[in-house]
Amino acid sequence: MTTMMKAASFIEPGRIELTDKPIPDVGPNDALMRITTTTICGTDVHILKGEYPVAKGLTIGHEPVGVIEKLGSAVQGYREGQRVIAGAICPNFNSYAAQDGVPSQDGSYLIPSGRCGCHGYKATAGWRFGNLIDGTQAEYVLVPDAQANLAPIPDGLTDEQVLMCPDIMSTGFKGAENANIRIGDTVVVFAQGPIGLCATAGARLMGATTIITVDGNDHRLGISRKMGADVTLNFNNCDVVDEIMKVTGGRGADSSIEALGLQSTFESALRVLKPGGTLSSLGVYSEDLTIPMSAFAAGLGDHRINTALCPGGKERMRRLMAVIASGRVDLGAMVTHEYKLDNIVEAYELFSNQRDGVLKIAIKP
Repeated sequence: MTTMMKAASFIEPGRIELTDKPIPDVGPNDALMRITTTTICGTDVHILKGEYPVAKGLTIGHEPVGVIEKLGSAVQGYREGQRVIAGAICPNFNSYAAQDGVPSQDGSYLIPSGRCGCHGYKATAGWRFGNLIDGTQAEYVLVPDAQANLAPIPDGLTDEQVLMCPDIMSTGFKGAENANIRIGDTVVVFAQGPIGLCATAGARLMGATTIITVDGNDHRLGISRKMGADVTLNFNNCDVVDEIMKVTGGRGADSSIEALGLQSTFESALRVLKPGGTLSSLGVYSEDLTIPMSAFAAGLGDHRINTALCPGGKERMRRLMAVIASGRVDLGAMVTHEYKLDNIVEAYELFSNQRDGVLKIAIKP
């Protein structure tokens, strides 16, 4: 049996390369997953650019779809050869954070400079794959705390149908869940990349009846209509804040969801809110944010700002796959390209530069 595998490793800012690594040993609480499909996330691009620091040599990626190759001796209720996914966030549910109701923050602490080549500190939250431990852009990945994190794929669902569940769908839906949406609400979603599109679909499922989406790409705005958008705004063609105020009759939106991670979109998401409205923030920010006094009503507007990291664990994954199986949401159109793992450097180049209408790339070892 072979003892080595191919893996996409972070070498230095600007360089992720395919390398040979040993196949991980399986501990009693672990599972070894043979990856059949994974993908590249916007956070991986932050890592590639050096905007989010990780250790040199780390295998990147956090969205696994595959087959159980080997189970740890203490893992029960699964079998080798079973098709499974695991969330990008893989908590063990024993930490204070998990017991306190925020399992996505399981293991959250600050890493001092030097551990990861960064200056100061970085918050890890509960994100381990491709951040603290080797990730999923490889032929195999070791899933820690497997009994809490492996979710069997329902019969009849393809890899591509469930590929969004580990991160993009979980994150986008959490953005809608955090937006305090009520039936009949007006919700604005800023940015219609993969996470924003899932937030749009999630807002529709939560009961919003007027969903306004904002992007600079007409193709993505067209896809957002399929996901549930009622009004689409291209920020190149109008003053988005003015248009949203017109659509809402001057009341402002009940909720806004920021899905890009820029100061400009965060500020606009705040400016369109009604008094008492909620801003649900999903973006990964690489610079400090500033909250303008007027947009924040000088702190007197009863606004709420909620942040989120995608929930993980097998129950979250089961629920997301149930939504896919029900046919209420179809995310298949979001997988626009397919590459072999051998060509992952080329895939990163395409995804980083957002060419050729790319949304998500299926990476096939």
